[in-house]
Amino acid sequence: MSNDDVPVTPEAEIFGATLKRLRTARGLSQEKLANHERLGRSTMTTNYISDLERGIKAPSLQTLLKLAYALDCPPADLLTDFQPAVLRRLFRNG
Repeated sequence: MSNDDVPVTPEAEIFGATLKRLRTARGLSQEKLANHERLGRSTMTTNYISDLERGIKAPSLQTLLKLAYALDCPPADLLTDFQPAVLRRLFRNG
């Protein structure tokens, strides 16, 4: 694993796991999600989706909303794993 493959933050890693869970539950490959018709001419690539799922990159708000639209879910579903206990653990020293 190179330094480029290290999760940016614990929260990016959590988000990535949620994204992967929602994507696979819908039977979509990373490629199908990246090229989803609802994303239009988005700049998302399969590599970008992979980086998001591995926590290597963190999404912007616009990207989060586009992913929710493509996955046909409320944006909150992509943040569902950020319950109060998780937030306390993530930010208690911050």
